Amino acid sequence: MTQGPLTTEAGAPVADNQNSETAGIGGPVLVQDQLLLEKLAHFNRERIPERVVHARGAGAYGTFTVTADVTPYTRAAFLSEIGKQTEVFLRFSTVAGNLGAADAVRDPRGFALKFYTEEGNYDLVGNNTPVFFIKDAIKFPDFIHTQKRDPYTGSTEADNVWDFWSLSPESTHQVTWLFGDRGIPASYRHMDGFGSHTFQWSNEAGEAFWVKYHFKTDQGIRNLTSAQAARLAGEDPDSHQRDLRQAIERGEYPTWTVGVQIMPVAEAATYRFNPFDLTKVWPHADYPVVEIGKLELNRNPENIFAEVEQSIFSPAHFVPGIGPSPDKMLQGRLFAYGDAHRYRVGINADHLPVNRPHATVARTNSRDGYLYDGRHAGAKNYEPNSFGGPSQTDRPLWSATAVSGATGNHPTPVHAEDDDFVQAGNLYRLMGEDEKERLIANLAGFIAKVSRDDIVERAIDNFRRADGDYGKRLEVAVQALRG
Repeated sequence: MTQGPLTTEAGAPVADNQNSETAGIGGPVLVQDQLLLEKLAHFNRERIPERVVHARGAGAYGTFTVTADVTPYTRAAFLSEIGKQTEVFLRFSTVAGNLGAADAVRDPRGFALKFYTEEGNYDLVGNNTPVFFIKDAIKFPDFIHTQKRDPYTGSTEADNVWDFWSLSPESTHQVTWLFGDRGIPASYRHMDGFGSHTFQWSNEAGEAFWVKYHFKTDQGIRNLTSAQAARLAGEDPDSHQRDLRQAIERGEYPTWTVGVQIMPVAEAATYRFNPFDLTKVWPHADYPVVEIGKLELNRNPENIFAEVEQSIFSPAHFVPGIGPSPDKMLQGRLFAYGDAHRYRVGINADHLPVNRPHATVARTNSRDGYLYDGRHAGAKNYEPNSFGGPSQTDRPLWSATAVSGATGNHPTPVHAEDDDFVQAGNLYRLMGEDEKERLIANLAGFIAKVSRDDIVERAIDNFRRADGDYGKRLEVAVQALRG
C-alpha cells in the first residue's frame, strides 16, 4: 500500500532522491540542494554520543616518510622532498557496529589518516576497499539505515540490506569485495588501505592532476573465514584493537607502502570509466600505482577516549596543493564529516590535543562555544582588521575545476565502459576457484535469510549481470539453503 510521495522534513514533495544537484553534468554539488543537506545533517544527529558510523575503532600515532619526488604533481609542503617525515595519527574502524561491537566481523574497515603538516592538518578519510556501495551522498543515510538495527525489530534485517542492494545495482562491485576473502581482515595490520575517492593534486605552476591513494600493507594480507571470525568475535571481541596495541608495545611497528595513481586532468573526460565514480576503480594497467612514501605506526595513544573516540577526521581538511574532485560522494562528505564532529564532540573539537595542528598553529576568528579554551585572549576576532590579525593569502589551496551546463539533479555521468556490473564481473573472474566458492557461500548464507522471493531474485540477478557463472552458482546455492 503506497504512503504517498516522499517529502522533506517540512512536508514538501521530493522530486529526486537519487541524484544530488550539481553545476552541470559531472560538476560539483551545489549548496542550494537543501534536500541533500537536510538528509546529511539529520543523519549526523541520529545517534548520541558515539559516531553514527565507524563507532568501533582503534588508533595509533606514527610517521609518514616521503620516498619519491612528487613535486611535479603537487606543491604540498609535507611531500616536498625525499626523506621528509610528518607525524600522523591513524584510526581504524568497522562501519556498521556500535561502540561495543566485535572487531572480527564482515564489514568494511575505515582507514582514517591525519597528517600533522606544517601547513595545517591534512585528513585522508578512506577504507580498506578501493570502492564503495553507492556513488552519490544523497543515498548515504538510506544505505546506512539498511545496515543498522531496524527500528521495529531492533535487529539487523537481511530483508532491508538486500532490498536496498538489489534496488541499487551500483553496489554489486563493493558487495563482491565485502563477501570475498578480504571482507574480514585478520587484523588491522594485515589489510591494505585506500583513499578510495579521487582527489586533486596541483603543482607550483597550477597544473592539476587527479589522484587515488593506495596503502599496501608490508605485513602481508591476512584474512579470516566466516567460521574463524565467528569464533574469534565471541572469544575476543577486542581482537583487532588488542593486536594493534600489543604489536606496537612489542616494537613490531606495522608499516604500509604508500602509492598513488596519477591521471592528467585532460584525460578524465574521455577515460573509459568515470574517474569520479566511487563504485569504480582505475585499472592499474591504465594508471599504475607509483610509490611515494612509507607509513609507520609506532606509538599507542595514552587514553582511548581522549585520543581515539574524540579524534575527528574530515575530508574537507586539505592543505595547499591538494583538493577535492567532483566525486559526488566526496562532495557530500566534505560537509557531513565536519558537521558530525561539531555535533558529536563539540564546536571546538578541532582544538583538542589529538585534533589540533602539531606542526603549526591554527589562527581563526572562531571563538566561544562548548570546550572553548580562551586561546584568543584579547585579540580582535574579525577580518580584515588593522590590529595585526591574521589575513588571507589570496592563493587558493587547489586549482579551479571547469564546470558547464544547467543546475539540476543530474545522475553521475556515464563514460564509455561504465555500467554497474563490469568491474564486479572483472573482480569475480580474477578470483581462484576456492575463493569463488567461499564468496558464493558467504553471499548465499546471507541472501537465504531474506523473507521475500522477489528481493532474492533481484539480488541474484545483479550478480548474474556481472557474470553468468557468478549468478548461476549463487542461485543454486541460495535455492539449496532455502529448500
